Amino acid sequence: MILAIYMIFINIFALAIYGIDKGLAQNDKQRIPESRLILVAALGGAFGALFGMFIFHHKTRKPKFAITVPLLFIVYLLLMGFCLEQNYRLTTSEYDYVNSKIDASKDGFVIVQISDLHNQWFGPGQSYLLEEIEKCDPDIIAVTGDAVDKYHTSYSIAKSFFEGAVKIAPVYYITGNHEDWLKDEDFDKFVNDVEKLGVNFIDDETIDIGNISLIGVAEESREADLTGLTSKCPEGNLKVMLAHEPNPHENYKKADADLVLCGHNHGGQIIIPKKGGLISSDLKFFPELYEGVHLFNNMTMIISRGLGNSAAPVRINNYPEIVKVTLHMQN
Repeated sequence: MILAIYMIFINIFALAIYGIDKGLAQNDKQRIPESRLILVAALGGAFGALFGMFIFHHKTRKPKFAITVPLLFIVYLLLMGFCLEQNYRLTTSEYDYVNSKIDASKDGFVIVQISDLHNQWFGPGQSYLLEEIEKCDPDIIAVTGDAVDKYHTSYSIAKSFFEGAVKIAPVYYITGNHEDWLKDEDFDKFVNDVEKLGVNFIDDETIDIGNISLIGVAEESREADLTGLTSKCPEGNLKVMLAHEPNPHENYKKADADLVLCGHNHGGQIIIPKKGGLISSDLKFFPELYEGVHLFNNMTMIISRGLGNSAAPVRINNYPEIVKVTLHMQN
C-alpha cells in the first residue's frame, strides 16, 4: 500500500513537471534542469514522464530522453510485474501434526492459519484469498493477529475477509502488535462488528472443541503467566495455542502448550537462499524464527510467513502464505 501510494505520487509529479517545463520553454523562461527531469523518471516516475513527453510533445526528439525514459518505463514495468507476483501469489504450506492426545474423532481435523493480513487486498471482497482457504476444507480458521495495520488502517478490508471466512468455517481471532497499537474506540467497534459476523475473538480465552483446547494469547499477555489459561483445559486435551509472536516460546512452553501457531516476522521479508529470512519485524537480521516448524522439547511451534506487509512494503522470494495443519492420531 505504501509503495503503491509512492508510485502514484511520483508519476503524477513527473507528469506535472514535464508539463511545467514545456510551459517554461514556450514562454522563454528558466527551464527545469534536464538532469532533474531524468532523475524523477529514474526514481519511479517513468510512467508519468513518458506520458508527459507524448501529451506535451516535449523532449521527444532528444536522444537522452527518447531512449532513457522509455527504457526506464520498461524496467519499472518489469519490476512492478515482479513485485506484484512476489506479493500477491498465494501459497499454501501443509503440515501434518501427530500427537497421542488426538483421538479418532479429531483424526484428520484441519486448522487453517491466517496471519499478518495487514489490510492486504486479495481481490474484490478478498475473494482470491477466500477461494484458497476454501480449497483447504478447514474445520476451523485461526487468525493469529495483525489482520489490520497501524500505518495504513482500513478496517473495511479486514472486515471483508472475516465476512467471507465465517462462511467457510468457524473463525478464531487473536490480536497482534498492530491491533494492540490501534486499541481505541474504532478498534473496539471493529471487534464488535466482526463478532456480530460470527468471529470468535479469543484474546486470553480458552475454547474447547471436543478434545482440542484452543488457547488464545492476547498480544499484551505474551510474556505474562499463561498457566491460568492452560489450567482451564480438560485433562488429556490437546492444547493448541494461538499467539502472534514466536519469540516468547519459552513462556508458551512453560504453559504446557502442545502446538503453537504464530506469525509476526513476515518470513523475514526477503528470503535469501541458504541464509533464510533477512530481517524480523523487530529489526533483527537473519532471525531464526521466521517460518516453518520449530520443536521445543514436547512443544511444536509453526510460524506462518503471513500474507501482507507493513512498514517494509515488499516481499522477495517469500510468497504470502496460508498455513494448513492436519491433526493425526498416533498409531
